[in-house]
Amino acid sequence: MRADARRNRDKILEAAREVVAERGTDVPMELIARRAGVGVGTLYRRFADRSVLLAALAEQYVYELMDALDHAVAAEPDAWTAVRAFVAHSVEKSRGAIAAALAGTSAPEARQALVDRIDELVRQAQADGAMRPDVGTDDLMEVLNVFACHPGVVPARFLPLILDGLRSSPPSS
Repeated sequence: MRADARRNRDKILEAAREVVAERGTDVPMELIARRAGVGVGTLYRRFADRSVLLAALAEQYVYELMDALDHAVAAEPDAWTAVRAFVAHSVEKSRGAIAAALAGTSAPEARQALVDRIDELVRQAQADGAMRPDVGTDDLMEVLNVFACHPGVVPARFLPLILDGLRSSPPSS
C-alpha cells in the first residue's frame, strides 16, 4: 500500500473510532469521511461498505488490546498484577465506549487470539496461586464485557471488588 493510501486508511480508522464511540455504529459514512478529512470516495475506496469498515475497526481495537496485554505482562511483576492492569486499561471510559459500540462486530480470528493470550495469563496467575482455580478465562471475559461493553450497568466502583473476588484467598496461618 502506498504511503498516502496508508495515511488515509489510518485517518479514516481513527475518525471512525471517534465517531463510532460518540454516536454508535449507525453513524453516517459521510460524517466519518468529513472527520477524517477525506472525501467520501476515498473512504469507499478503502472500505467498500460500513460492515467492512466496522470489521477493520474491530480488528484494530482487538490488536490494541493485545498490545495493552503485552505491555501489562512486561510492566507488571507477576501474572495476577498484569491481569488487573490489563482489565483496568481495557475498561477505561474511552475504550469502553468503542467496545460498547463494536460489541458483536466481527473480528473472530483476532478476538480468538486475544482470548488465547488472556487464557495463558489466567493460567499463569492460577499456577502462581494468585488467582482462584475455579475461575476461568470466560469469567474474566464476562467481567470485561460488563465493564467495557456495557458501561454503567454495574457501577465502576465494583470492578476492584469483583477482581478481588477472582483472587485466591491469602494462605491461612
